[in-house]
Amino acid sequence: MAEHDAERGYLLDNRQSQAGVRFGALAELFDPVTFRHVDRLGIGPGMRCWEIGAGGPSVPLGLAERVGPTGTVLATDIDVSWMHHVAGGVIEVQTHDVTADPPPPGGFDLVHARLVLVHLADRAEALRTMVRALRPGGRLLLEDADPALQPLLCPDESGPEQRLANRLRSGFRTLMAERGADLSYGRTLPRVLREAGLAGVQADAYFPITSPACAVLEEATVRQIRHRLVEQGLATDEEIDRHLANVAAGRLDLATAPMISASGRRP
Repeated sequence: MAEHDAERGYLLDNRQSQAGVRFGALAELFDPVTFRHVDRLGIGPGMRCWEIGAGGPSVPLGLAERVGPTGTVLATDIDVSWMHHVAGGVIEVQTHDVTADPPPPGGFDLVHARLVLVHLADRAEALRTMVRALRPGGRLLLEDADPALQPLLCPDESGPEQRLANRLRSGFRTLMAERGADLSYGRTLPRVLREAGLAGVQADAYFPITSPACAVLEEATVRQIRHRLVEQGLATDEEIDRHLANVAAGRLDLATAPMISASGRRP
């Protein structure tokens, strides 16, 4: 969730205080989807897993439960500050840049990255690193957003509050695109996995239409990027304050971009 191109600067920096809130909301929204796929792929006792761009601890902890004391979970990110407390036992935490560093040695039964590749400038190199890290028969599970498929924060744009929310979300997408994010990347994952030589490719998509966690995620995200929205003339402080008040009051049905989950097996 937090690998990034340091030259461009990741828009949602792990070092900001809101990052932990975002990780918690993302876990509530998407962990059930992630682990449905992990379980479908047969990840179990004794296996080796590599979690890329882990950001928060929830996915490494869930993988550790599945691989048990005889397995291993390697959790990596450029900034691992939110994961130090889970290191130990089967979980190893390392600083790693998937676009620049070689894959960890040993081979993995599962390589997983969630909401990582969409933010990277050199997605192709990152993918090559992930595929090289797989054992024969190992599974790659990529999960990434596709904001262009469903760009609205409020799909039911029923009034001025919803229109304001959608305009601020448009500003967020502008900031992401300026930093090299591919806002249509999620839909390409099945093709990308096939072109990488993986077999048995499957994919689906999920997005909540409204959820308490969506409101938590939106508030934390807007607080992280508000200075950039204002600096670039995408919103005023007054508009941002009004939007945050609408979110806090529960007046909005807030959605997310679709998260597309795609998996394939190394022959």
